[in-house]
Amino acid sequence: MNRSNNSAGTNPGPTRRTALGLIGGAALLGTASRTALAQGRDDVLTEALVLRDPDIPSTGNKDGDVNIVEWFDYNCPYCRKIAPEIQQVVQDDGKVRLVLKDWPILGEVSKFAARMVLAAKYQDKYMPAHEALIGVSSKLTEPRVRELVAGAGVDMDRLNRDLTAKAADIDAILGRTHQQALAFGFKGTPSFIVGKFRVPGILTMAEFEMVIADARKAKKAN
Repeated sequence: MNRSNNSAGTNPGPTRRTALGLIGGAALLGTASRTALAQGRDDVLTEALVLRDPDIPSTGNKDGDVNIVEWFDYNCPYCRKIAPEIQQVVQDDGKVRLVLKDWPILGEVSKFAARMVLAAKYQDKYMPAHEALIGVSSKLTEPRVRELVAGAGVDMDRLNRDLTAKAADIDAILGRTHQQALAFGFKGTPSFIVGKFRVPGILTMAEFEMVIADARKAKKAN
């Protein structure tokens, strides 16, 4: 995991065993929501905005019975490493919806990258741009971000116009995402909500499958 006050690659975060332990004592979404309400953040931490914010892109099964919500940064090496594994879990399961929350906490280039990709969604190119940036192995620079986004088939002239015209909307999306992450107590990227379980760390494919199964059991129990 990359922490919000560290540069990329400096903090390996919790071990997978520790992450699983955290799941066992994790706050349910409702508990976190009550905390946020007490802190005056009810406008960003409603279940609707966490799981189904209309401005936040998602992939997988749109009618899935379990949501995975990921807070990530394009310059986070752990986010890049786990991205194909999450996609494989979503594909193999077939009933999972993956919500992608851009949380650019690793510097100005991360913020630039998040804005570029969010602007691409106005021409229905969020996922190609996202996959281009999350799939690289080296630290991003602004010229490299532009190159990758253009290579994903994004109309750059339109994107530049949307960056200006939709600047307030994009900043509002990033602001909500940031406030949600703080309300849930996340310290860095990647961090997740799986069903109603808070998962502040990295999991293997097998561990994700276990948490998804637990989320289904919890949903049935309710």
